[in-house]
Amino acid sequence: METSEITVPEGGSDPGEVTPLDIPSPSTNGRPLRVDPDLGFIRELTRSGGDSLKKCMQCGNCSAACPLSPHVNPFPRKEMAWALWGMKDRLLTDPDVWLCHHCNDCSTNCPRQTRPGDVLGAVRQQCIRHYAFPGFLAKWVSEPKYIPILLAIPAILLGLATRYREAIGDFLGFSVPMGETIVYSFAPMFPHWLLNSFFGLFTVLALVGVVIGVWRFSRGLKRSSVWGRNPEPVKGVFASLGSVLLKVVNHDRFTTCDTDHSRSISHFFVFFGFLALTVVTIMVITGPYNPLIRGDFVYPFSLWSPWKLLANIGGLAVLAGVLLMIWERLYFGHLAGTSSYFDWLLVWSIFLVVASGFATEILHMLRMAPHRHVAYFIHLVFVFALLVYLPYSKFAHMLYRTTAMVMAERYGREAGKGAES
Repeated sequence: METSEITVPEGGSDPGEVTPLDIPSPSTNGRPLRVDPDLGFIRELTRSGGDSLKKCMQCGNCSAACPLSPHVNPFPRKEMAWALWGMKDRLLTDPDVWLCHHCNDCSTNCPRQTRPGDVLGAVRQQCIRHYAFPGFLAKWVSEPKYIPILLAIPAILLGLATRYREAIGDFLGFSVPMGETIVYSFAPMFPHWLLNSFFGLFTVLALVGVVIGVWRFSRGLKRSSVWGRNPEPVKGVFASLGSVLLKVVNHDRFTTCDTDHSRSISHFFVFFGFLALTVVTIMVITGPYNPLIRGDFVYPFSLWSPWKLLANIGGLAVLAGVLLMIWERLYFGHLAGTSSYFDWLLVWSIFLVVASGFATEILHMLRMAPHRHVAYFIHLVFVFALLVYLPYSKFAHMLYRTTAMVMAERYGREAGKGAES
């Protein structure tokens, strides 16, 4: 970590010292605060979308404009000050960074054209990268030069699995061919048991990364200064979790904002579309043993199967939502905010998963071989990239934000309680 040690007395900087940033000095209840600014962290923030950071003059208009900010110790003014001073530890343990939903009310109301929403988005990216396990995967996902490697990994692994499927089946006890009674199935090339085993294994590994990353993050949140000294919980864990999940489902945090209402619509479509696709995926995985699927398990489902209909509706919802996101970012960037590579990676990953899925379905209905197998293989590679790299991409925001919101709910942060400014 590159640092430059500065002692900041109460009321401002030492006139005899040269500080890296000409901003009001941070203090703790009127007492001097010794700051070790991480200059490398400041550069990372500016590269990740927070390039307007140094325009901030700490007027506080952003906190006044934000409809989600608590009354006590509000955000994002203090986060902007911490970012200017390179106070990495404070930002990476700050739950308020995640209470922000990047609606950009703060950015559009800033008299200096500073974009606090973009800065907090950059902080969230650094937060995911900081807590992720293993860390090198988070680095790969954050930098475009590693895309060939990230796509080559699932392509090679899946290619080897399908190439040696018979040997793997014999070893695992799946020597009896599956799917031969299904008309025009994918089973000869992509057996059901093989895909379940392949994705099951790597999903478990991804879940290990999720658990470790979120556990590290939750430990960091407990050290945050926003709770004040000796904080006492006002709610139980399960009550807080239930309240937060209700807010997530209702999308009430998105609809509270004034600047970008379409953001709530696009997110709503993607969220519930993925929910529908998750239900169908569970049905597919448990198909041969699931009592909800009557009769013989036939996969792929027929076009008029209720599960196929649900999958198509969910896929169309995700496609509509992600296309709206792309449209917002391309034509209404002043409202949607700056889109970094980290943002675009998730948006295009979702689009490619859904588009390749529909392409596979269409080619399958037209019985175009080997085109349908090639399309299915590409689709599976994109699905692997989206799910297995989840702990390291912006997709992880749903886990980190939920964790921060639960802790804020538990300690009454969203009700306006917390440390005094």
